[in-house]
Amino acid sequence: MQASVPTAPDLNLGVATKLREYADLLVQQGEGGFRSRAYYKAADVTTALKRPLNEILTEQGRMGLVALPGIGYGIAAAIIEILTSGHWNQLARLRGDLAPEILFRTIPGIGPKLADRLADEGHVESLEDLEYALHFGDLAVKGIGERRKRMIASALAERLGRPTVIVSGRRTVPSVSLLLNVDQMYREKAAVDQLPKIAPRRFNPKAETWLPIMHIRQNGWYFTALYSNSRLAHELNRTHDWVVIHYQRDSEPEGRCTVVTETHGPMAGRRIVRGREAEQEEKESQT
Repeated sequence: MQASVPTAPDLNLGVATKLREYADLLVQQGEGGFRSRAYYKAADVTTALKRPLNEILTEQGRMGLVALPGIGYGIAAAIIEILTSGHWNQLARLRGDLAPEILFRTIPGIGPKLADRLADEGHVESLEDLEYALHFGDLAVKGIGERRKRMIASALAERLGRPTVIVSGRRTVPSVSLLLNVDQMYREKAAVDQLPKIAPRRFNPKAETWLPIMHIRQNGWYFTALYSNSRLAHELNRTHDWVVIHYQRDSEPEGRCTVVTETHGPMAGRRIVRGREAEQEEKESQT
């Protein structure tokens, strides 16, 4: 007997359910309302579609999704991740059960050990993160040579529904000063218990609800900030120092950075955006 294929309503409803849950969690976690309304609208649009979303993706790629009412680049990236992997890291993050290594294992060329190293050493947690690091970042993870990078990049391009050659260039990123402002706001609110908390699944055997999370919109950017729950943060006792900030605009996929207290060099003791130290030091020297 041939396995049944999900109909358009069944497939699209599954995606819409995840989009709607994400919007619900944004509301519960104190988001101002703009993003949650966008995801509720996207859920309504996908529910009403007569064609399966995966058919649109196969025939028209990412731009076919972006052409739908209420579906921008960020939500299109979310839909692609759901359709191609069954996971959606942004939703998992808000639930507290983010496990990026599981997602990475779905990519050809990435086994369990390499997936773990990407999450812990490479500081990437989504397919978009990994793609960007392969093309534009300094991804120094044991087990990834140039040949494997090309193979993984090709698999990612196919998974994400775009050409293998990335032509869009580097992402636009928030200014260092804006990121430091979000970092300060998050830590101040967390210190006086003014933020909702989630119970992360990783490194939390007692399932304690300890991790503060903040959603905020500033200067045209949407930010989600929370303390790092990585293996390295736990090993170095930095789970209440390192702040991971996720940022997104309507026209671009999500990006992320980590803000930490520097322990060495001329900026020791100060908050820095990891990977942008030189930019930060140069700007501060001019003020």
